Amino acid sequence: MNWIISFFTSSLGKKLIMALTGLFLIVFLLIHLTGNSMLLLNDGGEAFTGFVVFMETNPLIKIAAYILYLGFIIHILQGIFVWLANRRAKGGSYAVTTTANASIFSKYMFWFGMVILIFLIIHLSDFWLGLKVTHTFGDEELYDKLIDKFHNPVFLVIYELGMVALFMHLRHGFQSAFQTLGLNDKKWTPIVKCLGNIYSILVPLGFFIIPLYVYFVK
Repeated sequence: MNWIISFFTSSLGKKLIMALTGLFLIVFLLIHLTGNSMLLLNDGGEAFTGFVVFMETNPLIKIAAYILYLGFIIHILQGIFVWLANRRAKGGSYAVTTTANASIFSKYMFWFGMVILIFLIIHLSDFWLGLKVTHTFGDEELYDKLIDKFHNPVFLVIYELGMVALFMHLRHGFQSAFQTLGLNDKKWTPIVKCLGNIYSILVPLGFFIIPLYVYFVK
């Protein structure tokens, strides 16, 4: 048991947890984007509401939701721990070389993550809190609330900035997660890099376009 604790509290263990929770959140983003894309339909929110009701009533989805909450918390905390550890090791020759050769995506990944965290706090307080905690609105009202929010220019700008930060964070995070898990040889690295580029562009772009469509069309 002690070796397990020692491993997961080590630098490698923390990075492994970051990678695994990051990949879990990557899958969640695809599901979330699937639901949000239904806002593009001109059906008065019927498909979107049906999707929300399914997600809210399916027992397996409910269990996955609690795992998701835990994954968010662990990913955020581990990100802070890894950043602090890197800061302490910054004087080392490896750290200096890595920073010097790093892209803007990897160099400022932590700060993009902090922007996403601020966005999440705002986003959750607008929707998750009212739906799950205070019950000020139900599944059927979520569609109208989203449409109203996307017609608010201030919220629209905050949302879009969050999606830009998500792109910047994913641009390095996707490939980094797979490298941490060992897929960094000549065979897999180009494939992972290609998939990472496609995912980090298309998924945030999808989230970015939807509120613009709602604001200018609906």
